[in-house]
Amino acid sequence: MLFNYKAIDNAGISKEGEIDAPSRDVAISGLQRRGLVVISIKDEKESKSLFSISFFERVSNKDVVILSRQIATLFEAQVSALKSFTMLSANTENKLLGKKLNVISDDLQAGISISGALEKHPDVFSNFYINMVKVGEETGKLNQTFLHLAEYLDRQYSITSKTRNALIYPVFVVITFFVVMILMFVIVIPKLSAIILDSGQEIPFYTKIVIAISNLFVNYGFFVLIFFVLLGIWVWRLSSTEKGKQYLDLLKLSTPAVGNLYKKLYLSRITDNLNTMLSSGVPIVRAIDITSEVVGSLVYKELLVEVADGVKSGLSLSVAFSKHHQEIPSILVQMVQVGEETGSLGSILKTLTDFYKREVDDAIDTLVGLIEPVMIVVLGLGVGVLLVSVLMPIYNLAGGIS
Repeated sequence: MLFNYKAIDNAGISKEGEIDAPSRDVAISGLQRRGLVVISIKDEKESKSLFSISFFERVSNKDVVILSRQIATLFEAQVSALKSFTMLSANTENKLLGKKLNVISDDLQAGISISGALEKHPDVFSNFYINMVKVGEETGKLNQTFLHLAEYLDRQYSITSKTRNALIYPVFVVITFFVVMILMFVIVIPKLSAIILDSGQEIPFYTKIVIAISNLFVNYGFFVLIFFVLLGIWVWRLSSTEKGKQYLDLLKLSTPAVGNLYKKLYLSRITDNLNTMLSSGVPIVRAIDITSEVVGSLVYKELLVEVADGVKSGLSLSVAFSKHHQEIPSILVQMVQVGEETGSLGSILKTLTDFYKREVDDAIDTLVGLIEPVMIVVLGLGVGVLLVSVLMPIYNLAGGIS
């Protein structure tokens, strides 16, 4: 059970945070053992209200990148872990992150390891992040570990944000296209179709289709809206299941142009994760297992689980990768093989990371350059065909009258 508390330490400094304890009395005793004078303590459920909860309050990847760099700098300056997290909790701009750092500093004061304290906040620190910190604790190189983490997260944030931003424009154009078409069917077409029907002339087949669709939106628009809402809920429910996620991942990878972009993005993550962990002294099987958890695709997660099993059974990494030639390109397999033969697997993985980062950048530029004119042409053709379907009969009518 979580309790929110307000207390004063021996130096008279006010502190706020959370403590996990089976009861209120145990929580108070735990705080007193830390040298804190408890002012107030409430069950987390009591302290929350509908007005105090912020649905938009979260810790972004950028916040974690900045935090990691700050921790690395403080550790490099020989500042203790407890003092580092206490200082950062008081100075961070993100209030939610400040609260979590406050809890972490309390856990450190209680004797919990840094990785153990971070592990209590999986919504902020990933399994990869925690395992890297564990390795840093084991090797005594925490400052280097946090620096590696900051650089790694910075690279991943840059690639992911660029990919996401690249897809915003096409999505916006598609939404605009459907909004314009719906407005045409609901507002413009009914007025023009009334003129055509009143004329009594022979209506072309394609014009009948347009008028029928327009009548559907005008007369049954509410039911159409309900259908699409239910369809959206179904897709959302599907995406929350393991089988649904796998299907959507396969769909993303098989979609022309976009699939190639996602494939290169996942390969970049795999090589970057493996390079970061192997250079920090993480055993290769453990590195593959952790990478499978953070790669962001169920397709590549299952692939990496099979690769890890292959390495455990005595196969080299390149041979284990070669069994998945559809998802893993031959150039990656060959490069990894060279790295294993020369004993420079880490530098080879770094080279591959840089290579796939450039590939992702090029794929994004190509995708944006291709989609922009295609979408504009499709939008123009859609509206043009729609207008021609209803304007041609009106033009014929005007010609007949004259």
